[in-house]
Amino acid sequence: MTNKIILAGFGGQGILFLGKKLATAGMDKDMNVTWLPSYGPEQRGGTCNCSVILSDTDISSPIIGSPDTLVAFNIQSYEKFMPRIVTGGKLFADSTLIDKHPERNDIDSYFIPATAIANDLGTPKLVNVVMLGYLIKNTDFFDRDYIRGVLTDSLPASKAALREANGRAFDAGYGYGE
Repeated sequence: MTNKIILAGFGGQGILFLGKKLATAGMDKDMNVTWLPSYGPEQRGGTCNCSVILSDTDISSPIIGSPDTLVAFNIQSYEKFMPRIVTGGKLFADSTLIDKHPERNDIDSYFIPATAIANDLGTPKLVNVVMLGYLIKNTDFFDRDYIRGVLTDSLPASKAALREANGRAFDAGYGYGE
């Protein structure tokens, strides 16, 4: 099975980090993966996105024209990429910053106030980790415990506080709606 994923938002929201974690998890599971970042010279505050392909077969190109899954962190990304989602695909959107819902009925849409949740946790920079938890809950990309371990165990002991914050943010996203 092949999953073509576009993650998009503003620079500084952890889009590229999130894509790297998905790609790393795929490599660790012996999948074929690509990770292709795209961002402007602004870095923080400008738009950025990355494409991640997870596959059990060869990948011919890292370019994604039509994603199976879109993870949108802002309205600009939503408007740019949502029309490209394949029929039967999935949209994940941060409802704190995106107040539109697709008129399409051929995709599954998942909305989570990821920015608000991260702010409530006192860790606004971990909006990406909140979204990762929600994404994993609603897809079959990876097992919950496995990806949570990839997220937290990759940090050195000197970053123990960040490891705990990442775990809390992931759990908050995974538990959203329960």
